[in-house]
Amino acid sequence: MSSDRITVSRAANGLHGTITVPGDKSISHRVAILGALGTGSMQVRNYLCSEDCLNTLRAMQQLGAGVTPGDAPQNFTLTGTGMQPTAPAHDIDCGNSGTGMRLMAGVLASLPFRSRMFGDASLSSRPMKRIIDPLAGMGARITACGEKPGCAPLEIEGGTLRPTHYELPMASAQVKSAVLLAGMLAGGRTSVHQPAITRDHTERLFEHFGIPCTVSADGLDIAVEGPVIPTNKDITVPGDISSAAFWLVAASIVPGSEVTLLNVGLNPTRDAVITVLRRMGADISITNRTEGGEPYGDITVRAPQQLVATEVLRHEIPNLIDEIPVLAVAAAFAQGTTRIRNAGELRVKESDRITTVVGNLRAMGAEVEEFPDGMEIRGGAPLHGATMDSYGDHRIAMSFLMAGLNAGGETTLLNCHSINTSYPGFEHHLRSLTGC
Repeated sequence: MSSDRITVSRAANGLHGTITVPGDKSISHRVAILGALGTGSMQVRNYLCSEDCLNTLRAMQQLGAGVTPGDAPQNFTLTGTGMQPTAPAHDIDCGNSGTGMRLMAGVLASLPFRSRMFGDASLSSRPMKRIIDPLAGMGARITACGEKPGCAPLEIEGGTLRPTHYELPMASAQVKSAVLLAGMLAGGRTSVHQPAITRDHTERLFEHFGIPCTVSADGLDIAVEGPVIPTNKDITVPGDISSAAFWLVAASIVPGSEVTLLNVGLNPTRDAVITVLRRMGADISITNRTEGGEPYGDITVRAPQQLVATEVLRHEIPNLIDEIPVLAVAAAFAQGTTRIRNAGELRVKESDRITTVVGNLRAMGAEVEEFPDGMEIRGGAPLHGATMDSYGDHRIAMSFLMAGLNAGGETTLLNCHSINTSYPGFEHHLRSLTGC
């Protein structure tokens, strides 16, 4: 478990060591959902045992899936329901997970019973209309009962859905996946067109589970033929590149660092953070790369002489939206002005990540200009430690702890329990790599 208050100071000798980051969050959610609906049993290895992903796994157990513990918490046998799930005995707690809630909505809307999903205060403030509307177009009956319009809790009267073609108004892997999961249970062909390529874990896992799925040559049109029952097959979840990103940035901004991260997922719809950091001058090399299914490999990062500013391009935003807070930290240590625009989605994450990033960078002495859809960071000036709120946002907490590793004095982040939603064991890795 992470502490509620974490303090770091400059890592004078750099970061050194080799670690294995936890399993990929996005893949873990989808494995739990598809495996729970599938036929037969499967061995799951390196599942992310964070609060978010465990909530999704528990939700699928409420629908009748079986989980038998293995030789470690992240390894277990998952036995599916053969697409015969049972009605949950009580409301489903999604905790802090927007991914879990949005993806499960596509499944629950297709099942012949009533269900209700709720979450914590942060999740209850995040928009759900984006998945309610396309699912309603398939015949789903979903009511958003939150204090804020269009927000959780969600009450779902499940039933037979009809196939659809949906034009995504924004690039969103969660909305795309909710529609495709609903289409997997509906009769006929359900297709989605996305305006830009988003993370394709759902499509890759459909192939793993034997679900007929077609993807256009440009990757923008995806279709699934339903109804179909997933066939369970053993899987190992690669390490989460979003978790690896914190160490990629830390080792790039702290002089004298050299860090190796083992078995990190290198899905081409997720590795834009490496592309952007390399463009900034980061020294990143990849070895032992394995292709097929979800590609992965070992990443070594060494501190460069100096990072330089960059512009994060519009087409890169969908595939590094989660990494923007820590990239903003890297920008604060880079020479020149880094521009991040077209990222308004950041305002409806676990916190308003534009406002929280800008505020915390300013608290450390960085010069930052805020825009409705992003920020400009004038980097290169020395930063100083500060006491800052993470606003219960795991990525804000970890990003500014990385900043503190090359700032004068002490840096303290408050409300850090949220780190457990995505990165159990973070503090252990922090101590291991810094020697503190």
